[in-house]
Amino acid sequence: QVQLVESGGGLVQAGGSLRLSCAASGLVFSSNAMGWFRQTSGKEREFVAAITWRGDSSLYADSVKGRFTISRDNAKNTVYLQMDSLKPEDTAVYYCAARVVVATMRADEYDYWGQGTQVTVAS
Repeated sequence: QVQLVESGGGLVQAGGSLRLSCAASGLVFSSNAMGWFRQTSGKEREFVAAITWRGDSSLYADSVKGRFTISRDNAKNTVYLQMDSLKPEDTAVYYCAARVVVATMRADEYDYWGQGTQVTVAS
């Protein structure tokens, strides 16, 4: 059974930083591209960042480019999202997701999802 478990969310002041982690089990982690998405109430899930299975290439939404960094440690079956210079508009539930090989920006192309972790950025 595939499990993705996010952690690291919380409350932070604007301009601060958080590091999210997503621990994966039940899949061949090193064969999966990993993505981070976020969602606020009443809105569709929004792409944030994705990283290839080898970790040699990444994609970012324009809204987070230059502030967020996605990385992975295949030895630990974990993907990370370092979030710096946080803004109130970054407030959302953040989800990690997995799909085989190719990193994409489309939520409907990911096969597995975590339960989400809340990030709240206070102004």
